[in-house]
Amino acid sequence: MLPAAIFLTQMILGYVAWLLCFRAYLWPWLRSMERIDALRAIATLHSFRFFGLVFIMPGVVGPHLPASFAGFAAYADLATGVLALLALMTVRMRPMFWTCVVAFNAVGMADLLLDYYHAVQAGLPATAGELGAAYAIPVIYVPLLMITHVAAFYLLLRAPAPQASVRAAAA
Repeated sequence: MLPAAIFLTQMILGYVAWLLCFRAYLWPWLRSMERIDALRAIATLHSFRFFGLVFIMPGVVGPHLPASFAGFAAYADLATGVLALLALMTVRMRPMFWTCVVAFNAVGMADLLLDYYHAVQAGLPATAGELGAAYAIPVIYVPLLMITHVAAFYLLLRAPAPQASVRAAAA
């Protein structure tokens, strides 16, 4: 099997596995929470996106990892992670929290979509071995990140549950 086919197969199966896991375990758990708590949980996951800097770490990735992919992926991940951390730090300042939640999800989803575009343009699937130790990121971690961005936007757009509004008014 060609390296590009292996990489794409693993990435697709990463989405399938995470979608099954998310649907069975994570989504019911997130939906059972107050909206703000569910978004805090998602922000906590995304606060680790500083890990994307590994794409520009010599010795971790191969020397021929396309720079057109690596630099953007690394710094956009870092920006998303910092925005997620800001969301977590501003949870008591609700307008700032909501702004940071929207920002980290918008930046993070745009990052992932543009990373896919840059990867295809640079021929990364055929040379995925250049990802080195970072190979697991696009096939295991990125599918979960994308799924949780979609869930976060859904939670942001849905009206708060009536009981959440009553409790918030009482607080």
